[in-house]
Amino acid sequence: MSRFSEDDRRRIQAELIEAGTELFTKFGLERTRIKDITEEVGIGTSTFYQYYDSKEMLYVEVLANKREQLVERVDAAVADAATPREEARMMLQTMFSEVQDDPLISRLVVGNELQTLTDQLSADEREQLTAETADDGLGYVEEWVQLDTFRFNDPALVRDMFTSLIFTTRSKEVVADTSESIDPTIADAALIETVVDGLFSSGGNGDRRGADPE
Repeated sequence: MSRFSEDDRRRIQAELIEAGTELFTKFGLERTRIKDITEEVGIGTSTFYQYYDSKEMLYVEVLANKREQLVERVDAAVADAATPREEARMMLQTMFSEVQDDPLISRLVVGNELQTLTDQLSADEREQLTAETADDGLGYVEEWVQLDTFRFNDPALVRDMFTSLIFTTRSKEVVADTSESIDPTIADAALIETVVDGLFSSGGNGDRRGADPE
């Protein structure tokens, strides 16, 4: 029987997730050892296995938390958008910023690591997870493809386009000549405007189908 109270167990799990987030961000999954995590929390390895069967399962939990944070930030950014066109602009701006600022969100969105790792877990391990893996912050795409003013009708295609776009913004950090490059935020803003203009037919603001004109 565990010697920990229910409050202790909740605290330890929260500390495992916090330590895992910090170490996975710095070193990635492969270079982070269970021992590194347990030393941060101040518990033994045997205690770790009371919570997670492997470091991969903890990593899935950490990425799921990051995904939830990303969705919340996208929702907050899109909340005041007047039109779907503005929704698309705010969503892309938020995702660009989050991916550039947070390595784990970059691995989540660009590398699709959450889904990849979840698929590699056993059926028993997947049943132990508390997080779902469906919502990726791009749920608005399902609504946009129903609009007369939206140029595409396949949400999977649009999601892949956005992922490719975000991947491009990450890769430019490797190939760009920083001595001649302009402010990256200016380039990103211009790219987002160009993409949004391409998603919606000209002459419309991307109003909802059936919406009354202003």
